[in-house]
Amino acid sequence: MADFISSLILLCFILMCFSEATSPPDNIFILGGQSNMAGRGGVTCDNTTMHYCKWDGYIPVESQSETSIIRFTAGRQWELAHEPLHWDIDRKKTNGVGPGMAFANELLAKANKSIGVIGLVPCAIGGTYLREWVKGTINYTKLVDRINASEIYGGKVQAFFWFQGESDASVRVDAEFYKQNLAKFLTDLRKDLNRPKLPIILVKITTYDTLISPIMNYTQVIRRADEAVKHKLPKISTVDAKKAIQRVVSHQKPGLNEDKGHLSVYSEVEVGKMLAHAYLQKFA
Repeated sequence: MADFISSLILLCFILMCFSEATSPPDNIFILGGQSNMAGRGGVTCDNTTMHYCKWDGYIPVESQSETSIIRFTAGRQWELAHEPLHWDIDRKKTNGVGPGMAFANELLAKANKSIGVIGLVPCAIGGTYLREWVKGTINYTKLVDRINASEIYGGKVQAFFWFQGESDASVRVDAEFYKQNLAKFLTDLRKDLNRPKLPIILVKITTYDTLISPIMNYTQVIRRADEAVKHKLPKISTVDAKKAIQRVVSHQKPGLNEDKGHLSVYSEVEVGKMLAHAYLQKFA
């Protein structure tokens, strides 16, 4: 009898989560960029080839699932959000913990749940250059379509988060044109979404793709480009991944994965919290 009751309670809990997860969100947030947005926290790879990657499955408390946080699947349905958020979006890579869940949990905590149900829309793809996201590319078209589709069931897109540039920081010509291309990309995106003042938060990178360029890097060029675009276009803010790593290291925790190119679980969580604070302070 006791086993039957326990099973019944578990079934009711699952049905409750399913019911809440499939209800439309109140406020929607778009997660764009490359691998550090998709999430590599807890992912380790063979150091020689960087293949044979695996996620350790560890999910910190800040990134745990919550019935008021849902995600937009690759099949364009809402479901209960869980790590890894990008498992069906960044399909060619091994995904781990990213900043998205930590952002949503922190937003819920700071807004006392008055924010309602939070809808996260994973859109990041690891290893991509900005030139693969500008208007006219397949990625851009899919991004716009996916953002528009996220509002069909209800809810409204409140902000666009962009964490990208590590690939561009490894190639001189891409870095040199990053500011120009980023400004155009964001301007086009707002125009095609018919949201000229859509709030945007850029995450300033702190690493670059060492597999593309083992020696030279243009990380500072990309970081300066983010700042320049923030001042050039309206309603854009930035958070700094370098500061996130510094905070983590100050607590004697690893700031980066062993590959030195991806943020650790702890740094991903810190970036997520920073995004929540920036959104609340600048745009909420």
